[in-house]
Amino acid sequence: MEINLELAQALYIGATVLFILTLGGLSHPESARKGNLYGMLGMAIAIIATLLGPHVTKNLFLIFILMALGGLIGIYLAKKVKMTHMPELVAILHSLVGIAAVLVGYVNFLDVTVSYQGVEKVIHEIEIYIGIFIGAVTFSGSVIAYGKLSRAISGNPLLLPGRHWLNLILIITICIYGYIFVTTESVTAATTPLIIMTAVSLILGMHLIMAIGGADMPVAVSMLNSYSGWAASATGFMLGNDLLIVVGALVGSSGAILSYIMCQAMNRSFISVIAGGFGTDGPSANIVTSEDQGEVTAVEPEDVCELLLSSKKVMIIPGYGMAVAQAQHTVNKIVKLLQNRKIEVCFGIHPVAGRMPGHMNVLLAEARVPYDIVFEMDEINEDFPGVDTSIIIGANDIVNPSALDDPNSPIAGMPVLECWKGKTSIVLKRSMATGYAGIQNPLFFKDNTRMLFGDAKASMDSVLTALESS
Repeated sequence: MEINLELAQALYIGATVLFILTLGGLSHPESARKGNLYGMLGMAIAIIATLLGPHVTKNLFLIFILMALGGLIGIYLAKKVKMTHMPELVAILHSLVGIAAVLVGYVNFLDVTVSYQGVEKVIHEIEIYIGIFIGAVTFSGSVIAYGKLSRAISGNPLLLPGRHWLNLILIITICIYGYIFVTTESVTAATTPLIIMTAVSLILGMHLIMAIGGADMPVAVSMLNSYSGWAASATGFMLGNDLLIVVGALVGSSGAILSYIMCQAMNRSFISVIAGGFGTDGPSANIVTSEDQGEVTAVEPEDVCELLLSSKKVMIIPGYGMAVAQAQHTVNKIVKLLQNRKIEVCFGIHPVAGRMPGHMNVLLAEARVPYDIVFEMDEINEDFPGVDTSIIIGANDIVNPSALDDPNSPIAGMPVLECWKGKTSIVLKRSMATGYAGIQNPLFFKDNTRMLFGDAKASMDSVLTALESS
């Protein structure tokens, strides 16, 4: 069964509308589930319109086999990958979009059945060149991001001497070979500059992400998401597919906007994100031992229970440690117990808590924490002087006072949750190890800070037991 071009275009428009509704739905946790459903429906319509449309006439059986294989892999990953590993998964999926754009570009360039002349040929070759360039940068950058997030590669920034000049040289090289590519008439001769550009773009993508430190990786992941969208859009131009152009532009622009918002939240330059190595021009991070900072005050779960019950207002600040321990369900039970005792409880969420944008929000939504008690940093930071007890669950960098007090800190200037302004801060950590940025946190040594060492879930389970028996 084949549908005509007009019907295919109409289905594409319908899918585009659904994708726009998807973005609107994903803007808030309460509507996120509906947004995902819109996205799945839109993608199903897009696939059907493409397969039954006039452009796909050969190898349908092979396409269905590959689709089934990809679907099975997707189902496996969805079921097996833990929430704590989602950032790595997102990064590696971005790499697939990038390599797809590269492969489509090469196939499109080498397709002898399509012939363009004059201006059309120049425009088509520019589309191919840009598509392969963005795809190659996205692919190699995403692979490096995956390595950093999974700790297969060190999270420390690779600060090569003259790294910005190196980036500039690589970009100039890409532009020069782009001119050679477009002005070369022979396909065989034009293949060489295309291959060279691909190799240079791969190096550029790797270097851009290698220069970014661990604490700034959430922004890098967001930016790579934007790159993958532009790669898809470029692929759409190559293939003359309006849906790919629009959807790619939606993903690219929304990813760029999110990156810009996150950069503002971290006091980073948006332009520096694109250039790579942002926030790393100052002194490198020094890992400071606890002895250099002073003594910490350790407490037991029973002590935490007493502090909570004597509080009128409690602030919970989740971090990556909560995600690793999967403590969010226990936390929600504690919240309900405290609320039943007329104690005000709320959550403070830093924009870059975790390893990707919205990481903590997803975890809390999974545990069915009410949305009306979950606040972003800008909404809640001024309330800390009125907070009796703050519970920091596995967070380091997002509650680090040195971001405000130490101009030489690698996270200097980054807005943080100022929990030390409250009456008491309780920090849950496995040990005194540093956070993702590789620096020690002076918060742990303040007089009004208490340390509860151990696995976050086990610790919160013990606190829950103490609360239930009190």
